[in-house]
Amino acid sequence: MAVKLQTKYLEPFVREHELFGMQHEVEAAHKLLEEKNGLGNDYLGWLYLPRDYDKEEFARIQAAAKQIQKDSDVLVVIGIGGSYLGARAAIELLTSPMYNLLPKQTPNIYFAGNSISPTALQEILQLCEGKDVSLNVISKSGTTTEPALAFRIFREFMQKKYGEDAKKRIYVTTDKARGTLKKFSDEQGYQTFVIPDDVGGRYSVLTAVGLLPIAVAGVDIEQIMQGAQNAMENLSVCDLGINDCYRYAALRNILGRKGKSIELLVSYEPAFTLMNEWYKQLFGESEGKDHKGIFPASVVFSTDLHSMGQFIQDGSRILFETVVDIKRPKRDLTVKEDPSNVDGLNFLTGMQMSYINQKAMQGTILAHTEGGTPNLVLEIEEMNPFAFGYLVYFFEKACAISGYLSGINPFDQPGVEGYKTNMFALLGKPGYEDKQQQLLEKLK
Repeated sequence: MAVKLQTKYLEPFVREHELFGMQHEVEAAHKLLEEKNGLGNDYLGWLYLPRDYDKEEFARIQAAAKQIQKDSDVLVVIGIGGSYLGARAAIELLTSPMYNLLPKQTPNIYFAGNSISPTALQEILQLCEGKDVSLNVISKSGTTTEPALAFRIFREFMQKKYGEDAKKRIYVTTDKARGTLKKFSDEQGYQTFVIPDDVGGRYSVLTAVGLLPIAVAGVDIEQIMQGAQNAMENLSVCDLGINDCYRYAALRNILGRKGKSIELLVSYEPAFTLMNEWYKQLFGESEGKDHKGIFPASVVFSTDLHSMGQFIQDGSRILFETVVDIKRPKRDLTVKEDPSNVDGLNFLTGMQMSYINQKAMQGTILAHTEGGTPNLVLEIEEMNPFAFGYLVYFFEKACAISGYLSGINPFDQPGVEGYKTNMFALLGKPGYEDKQQQLLEKLK
């Protein structure tokens, strides 16, 4: 198993009988998934995706990635939420957060359409000047405001730069047959890839949504899918004694019921930062309903120990930590002796920094648990494409089980429409006139 759950630091907070007392609830949640008769059952395509994915389209993704690598200096990925977070997380975690700055044989990859900031968009346009560029536009409908705006601007950029040949450099990931973007893409002659009807955005990283940008970065997407399939098989048994994914889902629910309303996902590698963001969307958008849900937050240690450590150690006892322990880093350094010992660190001479980082992690876990903050640990021997695919599936299934344990639909997101309605009204979109007047009165 590429991801193992370590619970030894949880002993003061959750007794063994509490966990196994959840077996019947977990069995019920498992049955809802397997029999596809629970809330949101139209969006369970991710469940067997690692085995049943479209192999023909997978080959087209690989071919498109090679073409982009061949003819482009830059790939601009346009999407928001689940349409970009998984891909960006994978690229930073499996290559480097410095991916665009390091020497490589693959294109720089910039992510646009995830905000309405004109400054951010102008800066990406500036980075594209004088470069050969391809676009990957990711949107189910094509009408989501942020990516639609970015695509409108970049489409003009591409048409001015390449004329009729622009269509050969625009790759669209969208609905298989419906929607504004699919129709427009077919009319323009763009190559298209599919967002499956039964896979929601935050569960879509193992579809073309995530796989095309990841493949362009030179990551082995076959290994990602193999890791996810391995997870699918390992995590299919409904037994809390052996299924670490189900144990994790059950334990976080037990802690939530005890008033631990915030989960901090903790890593000790800066490369995990965007994976933290992906996790926050997955759990936040899935569980935050009906005034329920554990609030997903994240930190990167030891960096954030110097800003958030005080609260975690001594603040309100409302949170628990899930620590991602990547045991072998991609690179390491050995501390050398300094004759002056001006920093007083000669006692570290001969130690590898990965060893020091591990001791920082262990010391932090002990301090936080002694201070009253429960800690779960997810152990990963080495972060590679296989482990990434396994971890993605682990979190996806844990999120689904956890949502059903809470009695909510883990696959819809009704609460995200409120800001859109207000924004459209304030911008004067046709059909929102009455709403506009109401909001303007409130803003006086």
